[in-house]
Formats: sequence, structure tokens, C-alpha cells
Amino acid sequence: MTKYKRILLKLSGESLAGDQNYGIDSTKLNEYARQISEILKLNIQIGIVIGGGNIFRGLSGTVNGFDRVKGDQMGMLATVINSLALNSALLSMGTPSKVFTSIRMEPVGDLYSRDKAVESLEKGEIAILAGGTGNPFFTTDTGASLRAIEIGADILLKGTRVDGVYSDDPEKNPNATKYNEISFEEVYNKKLKVMDLTAGTMCSDNNMPVIVFNMDIPGNLKKIISGEQIGTLVHL
Repeated sequence: MTKYKRILLKLSGESLAGDQNYGIDSTKLNEYARQISEILKLNIQIGIVIGGGNIFRGLSGTVNGFDRVKGDQMGMLATVINSLALNSALLSMGTPSKVFTSIRMEPVGDLYSRDKAVESLEKGEIAILAGGTGNPFFTTDTGASLRAIEIGADILLKGTRVDGVYSDDPEKNPNATKYNEISFEEVYNKKLKVMDLTAGTMCSDNNMPVIVFNMDIPGNLKKIISGEQIGTLVHL
């Protein structure tokens, strides 16, 4: 038995770098692809949004003199590179998937539309939704929130390198407390770094629950789909 029928999985670009801290680590990429392939076999419809921070982060680019709009456009292209890499890894495992891009760039990927993405999901393909929202000044967290709402996902799963939401940074504060579940309002009031404010507001306004979990532990994704308490549930 599975708890969800359709999910939006948000993956961190930085996580794809593995121990390299930059670029794409093939071992990490294939590990993620195996976990995703595993849950597709459970008849779960899967949409995926990937960040691009392992290649280029638009906001940090402005520090180095890049125009913010151009920097964000470069960041969008970084997410497309990561999406193509994941698509290739999935296809090599015999897992059907398709890349949709928020801006027109055929034949790299199909131009995204909600209807085409949902059609792909219903055919049993993994829909990889690249390029963020297609607009500058928006993060890929906001892109993931938007796509989750658009495609009618049951939940947004945010795969990170930590096992949930904490009262403080657990890597810096060993006394930080982990929340098993927390409301969007509490996240806002306590200024917890779950996702950016725009993404959190979108999820809250549209009643889109979020689970923050450690994607780097093999099996966690399947456990969530099966209904186990993994990570932190953020809800109304």
C-alpha cells in the first residue's frame, strides 16, 4: 500500500555534487535514480524539480558582478543540465522519463505545460520539470511549489542532506531540536529555513503539505511513500 498517488520531488542541486562539492557525481546521481525508479514501480506518479546550485547559483553570481536577471537565467540553465543528467540516468535503468523546460529549448526538452506534464505522469513517465519558473528572482523551491500545485500533487517532498526541520542548524548546534511536524505559521514565526518565504506562502495558501527529509539515505523515499514517519511534515 502507498500513501500518495502523485508527488512532486524537489532535489537539491548541491546534493548531486556528492563529495566533489561541484558538478555532478555519477555515483550520487545513479543512487537517486535508483530510489526514484523503485517508487515508480509502486505506481506512483512522479514529478521532479532539481536545483542548480552545484553548477551555478544566480543570486551568488551577483556578488561576482553578474546582472541579477542574467545570473538567474544562468541558474535556470544549470537546472536543465541537472535535469538532463537525471533523465539520462533514469533511461539507462529502463525507467521512462521526460524533460520539460519552463522556457522553449527544443530539442533539449519539451516546453512545459501543465496538461502535457500531467499526461506524461498518467502514462507512467517521470516528468522532470526544469528551468524553475522560467522567471528571474524566483528560487527552484518556489518553482517546485508552483509545479506541485499545478500538477495536483498530493505532497511536495523536499529531499535534502538533513533528516528534517530543526530549531537551529544541526550541523552547527548539536542541541538543535528536530520537529516531527510543524505548521507553516510556526516555520514563519520561528524563521526556520525550510524553503524561501515565497515558496512557503504558496504551499500554505494552497494547502500543499511538504515533507523535508534526507534523500541521501537509501530507502527513505520509499518509506515515505509507504506512509512511514520520515523527516518533518510541514502543513497548515
